Amino acid sequence: MKRKLISLLLYSLFWMAFFIFARLYFILVHHQEASEFGFRLMSGTFTHGIRLDVSATAYVLAIPFLATFASVWVKGEWYRHFMKIYTWVIILLSLAIVAGDAELYSYWGYRMDHTPLLYLKTPKEAAASVSTGKIIYFFLAVIILTVMFGLIYNRLLDRRFSVSGLVRGRIPASFLMLVLTGSLIIPVRGGFGVAPINAGTVYFNENLFVNHTAVNVVWNVGSSVFHSRPTVNPYMFHEPAKAVALTDSLLVTGGSRLEVLNNRRPNILFIILESFGSSLIGPLGGDPLTTPNFNRLSEEGILFTSFYASGNRTDKAMPAILNGYPAQPAVSIIKEPRKTQSLSSLVSIFDEFGYNTSFWYGGDINFANFKSFVIASGFSEIVTMENFDPDDFNSKWGVHDDVFMKALRDSMASVREPFFRVALTLSSHEPFEVPMNPVFEGNDEMTKFRNSVYYTDKTVGSFIDWAKTTSWWKNTLVILVADHCRRNSPDDLVYSPEIFRIPMLWIGGAVDSAGLKISKTGTQVDISATLLNQLDIRGDFPFARDLLSEGSNSFAFYTFNEGFAFLSDTASVIYDHKAGSVVQSSGRGTGYSEQLGKAFLQRLFDDYLSR
Repeated sequence: MKRKLISLLLYSLFWMAFFIFARLYFILVHHQEASEFGFRLMSGTFTHGIRLDVSATAYVLAIPFLATFASVWVKGEWYRHFMKIYTWVIILLSLAIVAGDAELYSYWGYRMDHTPLLYLKTPKEAAASVSTGKIIYFFLAVIILTVMFGLIYNRLLDRRFSVSGLVRGRIPASFLMLVLTGSLIIPVRGGFGVAPINAGTVYFNENLFVNHTAVNVVWNVGSSVFHSRPTVNPYMFHEPAKAVALTDSLLVTGGSRLEVLNNRRPNILFIILESFGSSLIGPLGGDPLTTPNFNRLSEEGILFTSFYASGNRTDKAMPAILNGYPAQPAVSIIKEPRKTQSLSSLVSIFDEFGYNTSFWYGGDINFANFKSFVIASGFSEIVTMENFDPDDFNSKWGVHDDVFMKALRDSMASVREPFFRVALTLSSHEPFEVPMNPVFEGNDEMTKFRNSVYYTDKTVGSFIDWAKTTSWWKNTLVILVADHCRRNSPDDLVYSPEIFRIPMLWIGGAVDSAGLKISKTGTQVDISATLLNQLDIRGDFPFARDLLSEGSNSFAFYTFNEGFAFLSDTASVIYDHKAGSVVQSSGRGTGYSEQLGKAFLQRLFDDYLSR
């Protein structure tokens, strides 16, 4: 029995070393960002992160401990073979998480959780976000490192699990193993405290990258899988009545309303622009060269200059835009059909008023559970990549925007009015490979992104210019709005307002206020109330405000994976829930802004749980 216990101790040290290597691997992949913080802070990620390493190791040990208990009673080499197979499998799965996380962090700005696993139902579309070179690198890294750690195990530990015979004193040995197995709950929970360990436990610095480096990503994925659908509100900051009162104070409306349309029943066309951010839009103070068509069209319509995405992904943008429903941290309501079916929908409202409704997307609608969401929204027609000729599949995602917009144009040559159409572009999504000679020279990610946005801007601009020649243009409102933005540099913090600020432009023959700029701060959630009020149509969107109403408050609430931001005309507060503190604030009255943001999130999540 002594031999078995020593073997388990060495096995534990093996996994501790593995997780230390995993953190080192993350640092090496992100060496440029890590180098900015120096040796002392980076070494601190190991000393602070060891608590999660111990917890992750304890989880890994649970099954081997039970197998050791069984080996007390059942002799044979099965124990050795089981330990080898189990170890190789866990190494492979863990390294897939470690390597995948290191790559995804560059795009998402937070450590991997259960979210990417939701996309494995559509692996082809998930892989379309990544270049072929990076996919090859990922598989090579996983294979090479798996073999390396597997051989280390074979060399140092494999023989130690060989069983020559039955253990003497099997009853005491069994009791000892049961006690040891049960005691794993202590490192799993992170100690004897009332509250179990969580990712925020290892945060120790004001910089998010440093804190993220301390997180054990294998533990993080496992934890989020088991807690991916909370049944109680984790954001209980206030008494329920106070949270409702504070939120209601934010959502009040009244006073006069700016009328910007020339009729009450225009055709409506949403063009949702993949990854367009304000940093690339000239009239919003961004790069004046990347979106010349959007810049030009901004002079012909109504530009919302202080407008923000509700979340950081398309699956969070769509409910915000079409259902007036804010994004939530860590979860996405679009993944839960039962909940999305309960949401109010712009589509169903316009359907009741006799509008011809349709949804257009050049990619796979099964990706990220879009299909159930689009169907539940009430579209009478749904057009996806399946409606295109396979010869036109010139993008990893499906068809590029020039093919897509041409098909949309052809369908609208004789469209039945009134119509409500939603078109979602895709070419400016990673990996930014577009069928166009580069306008901006360079092979770095940012230059590729700029070229892809330029391409989509050109395609949409051509479509709008054509639409102006049609008979339906004079009675049409076109809403150009981005789904989200992206991190364009490792220096961009995942929660920065610059990453969430996006363009929204209303143009078309139905617009009566060319060149108007709306400076009131708002988000995608507010589109529903703002639009319906212009048309004198009632709608039930409890979290939306009319941005053209004099009496509505000027603020933006958006969420990132670990918290929320609350921005007003006088203050800015960003709260990290895992850290349990404000990570960025400025302006006057930040304390009250924090309370408002917490109340809004608390009420939102109560609503989410109730659906």
